[in-house]
Parts: sequence; C-alpha cells; structure tokens
Amino acid sequence: MQRISDEQRRIRIVRRHLLAPGERAASPVDVANAVVALHATDAATVFLSACARLAEPDIAAVEQCLYDDISLVRMLSMRNTLFVMSDELAPYVEAANARAVAAKERRNLLKHLHEDGNGLDERWLDETERSALAFLEGSGPVSGTQLAAGVPALRTKITVFPGKKQETVQGVATRVIRVLAAEGRIRRDRPRGSWTSSQFRWALSRPRPVEETAPAQAELALRWLRAYGPGTEADLKWWTGWGTREVRTALAAVGAVEVRLDGGAPAWVAPEDTEPQPAQAPCAALLPALDPSGMGWADRGFHLPTEHRAALFDRSGNIGPTVWWDGRIVGGWAQRDDGELTWRLLTDPGREATAAIEAEADRLAGWVGEARITPRFRTPLERELTA
Repeated sequence: MQRISDEQRRIRIVRRHLLAPGERAASPVDVANAVVALHATDAATVFLSACARLAEPDIAAVEQCLYDDISLVRMLSMRNTLFVMSDELAPYVEAANARAVAAKERRNLLKHLHEDGNGLDERWLDETERSALAFLEGSGPVSGTQLAAGVPALRTKITVFPGKKQETVQGVATRVIRVLAAEGRIRRDRPRGSWTSSQFRWALSRPRPVEETAPAQAELALRWLRAYGPGTEADLKWWTGWGTREVRTALAAVGAVEVRLDGGAPAWVAPEDTEPQPAQAPCAALLPALDPSGMGWADRGFHLPTEHRAALFDRSGNIGPTVWWDGRIVGGWAQRDDGELTWRLLTDPGREATAAIEAEADRLAGWVGEARITPRFRTPLERELTA
C-alpha cells in the first residue's frame, strides 16, 4: 500500500491551498473552491483567508462576491458552524450538512416555544416567519432590530429553560432569524459596520437547486479529499460532523484510495491523487484565526508541532492567527490596538524564512490598512502579542 509522507502532505497544502505566490488565485470564488469552504464564524476570517490567497488582495472583490453577485454563500453547515462557499457548491453542502442542521435548529426553537407555556406553537411560528419574509420582500436588506420593529410577533419574549438554573427571558427575533437563515430562506447581507463586523443586515435568499443527501455527501467528501487529502476517517468525520457510517459510505461512493501515512496510520486520497507531488520553493504565509489550512483535520501533527498547540489554540479547539513556512506552522501573529502587526516564531526556520515572513507580514499590513482585527476566539499567543 502506498505511503504518503508528512513532507508530501505539506507540499500539497502549499500548492492546493494557494499559499505560494505563484499559486495565488484571481478571484475569491477560486479561493473558496480551493479549500472547499472558508470559516465564517468570525467575519474578518473570510476576508483575511481569501486575501491571503489572492494574487491581488481586494476587500471590495470579496464584498462583491458576498453581497452583490452572491457567488459566495454563507451557510450554517459542517459541525453546526458558519462557512462561506461558492454558490455552485452550496446546494451540495445544503443537502450534505445544512439541511440536518436547519432541522435541528427548528426543533430546538419549537421546544423552547412549547416550554414557555404561553401557547406559542408551530402555527404561530409559521405565521411569524411568513410575516418576516413578507416584510423583507418589501423592505430590502435590514438589520435584525429593524426586522423586529417591522414584524410585531418578532418582539415576543419567551422564558427559556424555565425552572432551571439557567432560566432567562429572551426575545424570539434572534432565534427565528437564525432558523430562517439556516433553512436558506434569508441570507446575511452587508454588515452595518466595516468588513470586520458581524452585525449583518438580512435579505431574502434566492432559491437553490435541491440535491439528495447521499450523492451530496459523496461530492463534498471528494472535494475535501482533493483539497485536504490524504486524510483519515477521523479527519473527515471531524471536519464534516458526520457519523462513521456516513463517512465510510461517502468514501466508498467516490472510490477513495487507501494509503498509509508516516507512522503507518491508514488514510484516504481521491482516486486520481496517488502520485507524489513535486516540491516548490519554500514560501511564507500569515493566515488568520480559523483559517481552513489550520482547521482542516482532526490530527494536525504533520504541519503543527505538538508543543506549539497550547499557544495557538483556545480551549475549544479554535486555532488563532498563524505564521507558516513551507507548509508548516512556525509561529503566530496579531495586530495591536495601534494597528501594528506583530508576530513571534515558535520554531526557528532560518534566516531566509524569517526574511520571507517579514515580507509577508508587510504585505498583510499593507492591505489591511486602518482596519483593526481582534479574533473572536482569542488564543494565548495572540493575547501575549497584544498585551
């Protein structure tokens, strides 16, 4: 059985994740497709991840794809996490993951309405949703506050977790909006602030093709293998949030080929992806918190030394801003309150690498300009660098 070394895995990351200057993309959609999907829990991550991989970093180009062309789509999907993907891929992600996530969101909301004990039921929710959609049809993009102001039912308050320690009174607007967004009936439009803001306006979504679940999961697994392979069953299970049976069914459906990693662990690659890849000249990259290249596997040991993990991850497993050299994480970076970009190496990659990292940091600082970036999930090293 063919073995694929850790070095080969790093070579693949650099090329397939568009980290080398010669591999960078012309459009944000090309970037998203290269890594399957961009993490979007932190609004700034979408722009930082995309621009790190664009030949010409361009905030306006990313905004155009997200809000004008709608060629990039935000969707609550893998691991119940917000991602951005191409409009072409979105129907497959919807069928493979988002549909089940949305169904769970709806069940949870109905459970809270029932437990509130004031007669709010599925019929009430349906009527409220119809009113919200009708309002958006006439208003165009509005904030959640504006939507609630225009739809009286959204100003209803309910008691959540009644009789328990965490009992609290909450408005239903945020929960109803979340369900509508999870079901793809509304979408996040331009935020009220800058590109780093998560205070989105809401707008009606356009219909998407409907795909069946099993073929969609096979398509998503194949794209993941092409971007992140070789990967283990555990890696794909973690990234997608699927069960073991779903993972194995999807791998079998696409004809995934079993290989061995360094140390002998079994892993999988796409059928056409068994040959070694040629090495390229080493390159530097500064990637943001939650970037796909740091979040693509359950086991990241082939590109992240174990001794650096505590500094670069928070307690929930979210990676912070990272410094890369030749497909390996060698440090972290942060932006101070005054806008200064600062970074620290956790491994000494040599003089050539340090000079390249410094140049890449200057490139990042140049296009970020006056924007201020504080990761939503802060890590020990990022906090130290900004103290």
